Amino acid sequence: MRSLKSNDYTLSAADRYTDALRNGRKSRLPPGVSDPQPPAVWPPENVALLERYRAWLVEDGAGHTCIDLYYLPVAGHILGFNLKPYPDLDLETDLEQVMVYAQAKQLSTRVQTMYRSGLTRFRRFLLLERGVAETSVNFKPPHITPYHEGLPDWLVAQLTHYQQIRQASWRPARLNQALLKFWSVHTRLFRWLFAHYPIEAVSDIRRDYVFAYLDERLAAGYAVKSVNQELRAFHAVLRFLQERDVAVPQALLRLQGLKEPDALPRFLTDEQVNTLRTDLEQRVQVAATPVAKRNALLDRAAFYLLWQGGLRLGEVEKLTLADLNLSHRQLIVRRGKGLQDRAVYLTDGAVAALQAYLVVQGSGQSEYVFLFRHKPVCKDFLRGRIKAAGERTSVKVTPHQLRHTFATQLLNAGCKITTIQSLLGHRHPSTTLTYARLHDHTVAADYLAAMAIVEGRLAEQEAAAAADPPAAEAAQPASYNGSNGRNHLLLLVETLDKELLSEHQRQLVAKLRQGILALEDERKTVTTF
Repeated sequence: MRSLKSNDYTLSAADRYTDALRNGRKSRLPPGVSDPQPPAVWPPENVALLERYRAWLVEDGAGHTCIDLYYLPVAGHILGFNLKPYPDLDLETDLEQVMVYAQAKQLSTRVQTMYRSGLTRFRRFLLLERGVAETSVNFKPPHITPYHEGLPDWLVAQLTHYQQIRQASWRPARLNQALLKFWSVHTRLFRWLFAHYPIEAVSDIRRDYVFAYLDERLAAGYAVKSVNQELRAFHAVLRFLQERDVAVPQALLRLQGLKEPDALPRFLTDEQVNTLRTDLEQRVQVAATPVAKRNALLDRAAFYLLWQGGLRLGEVEKLTLADLNLSHRQLIVRRGKGLQDRAVYLTDGAVAALQAYLVVQGSGQSEYVFLFRHKPVCKDFLRGRIKAAGERTSVKVTPHQLRHTFATQLLNAGCKITTIQSLLGHRHPSTTLTYARLHDHTVAADYLAAMAIVEGRLAEQEAAAAADPPAAEAAQPASYNGSNGRNHLLLLVETLDKELLSEHQRQLVAKLRQGILALEDERKTVTTF
């Protein structure tokens, strides 16, 4: 199939498809297999639909070459094989005819793959035309059977019940990952124990068995934090079993975790933040195409929410239009970590960035703020965009570092710790202090002020000694005069004598003792006369 020049935008979508259909290769088509009908015989509403579809693809960020070679022809083939109004199309059987046609023409595997991609896109567009909103949660139960291997059936049943209880607090969008993480972490230590020791019941597990597991994990190079996470998951299961009247040795519950390094959070300096912001602002200004402009505005808006709003990455991902109240410079984070809702206040810069992005957000039946190709963004997408900005500016940055930076900058600006706690959505102030304790300008200011006073006193003493040396000597402690002074000096000499000294050093100490006694005798003689 030969396409027209991609820069020929004067032709309608129907005309472009007609030319593509006319110029397509027909030699490979087997006898009895017909080509799809041209737009001239379509229902008028289908012709208009194809024009809307092309505009939607452009807005979606699809390349013009892909549109001309694959996406538009696939949609045209579907409409050309089904000469009925598009609302009557069966989104399964009617759409699959295009793949039968591609196979009959003996198109290459690569082209057939692109046809399948084009079919998926056209189906999405038809769903939007019918007012069916896309959901970002496409949940398929993960394959967790490998985590059951080696475990007795009674334990698998108990863990399944525990998972169902815990699942009530999981975010629907993260259900798949949460299930995999639950079974991976909560079974790892148990699977090792049952593989290495003859265990029939929980009461057969000994502390030495757990210590052996910890030693093996550390020897294998696993981080202390990871090992402690597994131990905490093990304890959580034991407590759950205990609540269900399973005999659990108390010695196992008293096992202490390993000492973890008290790591400080990583944050960006003001210069680094400004470098990132400048880069994102410039990309908005120099964007050469509507798609590049839209992507740059998305990056900038997400950056402001992470930095000046302190949002977690998942909270940005799940932010909905209903959660925004830009006229009051506020947004609501719903079901954040710990299923907590909280209010977040926005700066003028953050509001302006969001407003500019929403203008070009794009069409679609989605409630979410951040969309890419008409679909809600995912955490990995946003993380990659922030990472790319860091690579362009040589600033090593992650989305969570921007949250650390938010807390640290507020604390250093004198914001109350309880206010920062509320903005970050922390249950306990100690958590907020952990985020924001590094580079605390308040502590630094107190330290520098105190040292300035110390240095000032030392300078005063040096000035006084230089101006009146006799007075400085008189200011020496009086305890070195008289018998008290002699006894004090002799005590110092005796202390030196108890140290491990060389023979020469011992001789010097003896002479020092004799000299102190001789001076005392001389002082007495002078006093007598």
